[in-house]
Amino acid sequence: MQFGIFTVGDVTTNPTTGRTPTEHERIKDILTIAQKVEEVGLDVFATGEHHNPPFIPSSPTTLLGYIAARTERIILSTSTTLITTSDPVKIAEDFATLQHISDGRVDVMMGRGNTGPVYPWFGKDIRQGIPLALENYNLLRRLWREEFVDWEGQFRTPLQGFQSTPRPLDDIPPFVWHGSIRSPEIAEQAAYYGDGFFANNIFWPKEHYMQLIRLYRQRFEHYGHGTADQAIVGLGGQAFMRKNSQDAVNEFRPYFDNAPVYGHGPSLEDFTAQTPLTVGSPQQVIDRYASMREYFGDYQRQLFLVDHAGLPLSTVLEQLDILGGEVVPALRKEFATNRPAHVPDAPTHASLLAQRAASDAAHADASHVASAESNDLTPETAQAGN
Repeated sequence: MQFGIFTVGDVTTNPTTGRTPTEHERIKDILTIAQKVEEVGLDVFATGEHHNPPFIPSSPTTLLGYIAARTERIILSTSTTLITTSDPVKIAEDFATLQHISDGRVDVMMGRGNTGPVYPWFGKDIRQGIPLALENYNLLRRLWREEFVDWEGQFRTPLQGFQSTPRPLDDIPPFVWHGSIRSPEIAEQAAYYGDGFFANNIFWPKEHYMQLIRLYRQRFEHYGHGTADQAIVGLGGQAFMRKNSQDAVNEFRPYFDNAPVYGHGPSLEDFTAQTPLTVGSPQQVIDRYASMREYFGDYQRQLFLVDHAGLPLSTVLEQLDILGGEVVPALRKEFATNRPAHVPDAPTHASLLAQRAASDAAHADASHVASAESNDLTPETAQAGN
């Protein structure tokens, strides 16, 4: 089970001080947060991709490349790579490069994004969001798996004998998650390819995401990638913690009430009742998230959003200390209890490399046996066999 955080990279005024960080400060803070993720023993740092204020992660691979040089262990990911408005050729090149920089510590989450104006900024039509996601990802897969690609589609110029460079590290493409909060077509796409499906269940009641994940699991099995409970599932989450639960509520309330995403909407109490947002003691967070597999089954990745809504860097780092020191160790133990042996971990570059080596060895053994049986065949035994 992988645990980590994701950031949306918002630049938001701190409602308790009235101060708004600069873009420079926010970028530097995110780099500090990512290094803290490794320090406290978490597994994954993921950043979104946005091209509009008040967000700053317009170049995720630049951020992740720096973080790769400053860390040794954590997996570097995106929490959205815009497969609709980004050129698949550039995605293929950028993430293969990042693979080499990080020695394989990278995966990627594809998404359509939730900001309509981005589409025309990149010459795309938002009404074609689903077809763009399907076609662009199909091309991306081929660019990572075929040395030379001839391709023609609806949304970009054709390719003739195109070779993406650099090639993926060890000729193993980054593992792909498909992120969605509402689209069954994306769950279907993830299942078709046997990729991971990430349900960023931070806004709506769990029943909505249960339907999407159930669909993904059923179709994963339908396409022959394994049983439904072997499908690769990730979940988003949110938490704010203090030793005393009421202290957490009192401290977080002004940030919640003024957040750019859900501020001035439902009350904090209503939102925490209807979504996985948990504001309280570390034990309350442990209990809440330990119950997730009752609704979603055994899953492979849990990411938390902790650095949004104007929270100062010092507070975010304190939250990471609590996550790494108290919450995640308890959740690791809880999720390992009674986990079926056939349910896989989330793929990593190392596990995919080992899987390929095992497959190559099995094929070699089969060829050796077939060759030996062929050498034992004599005219007499061949005639007897006939």
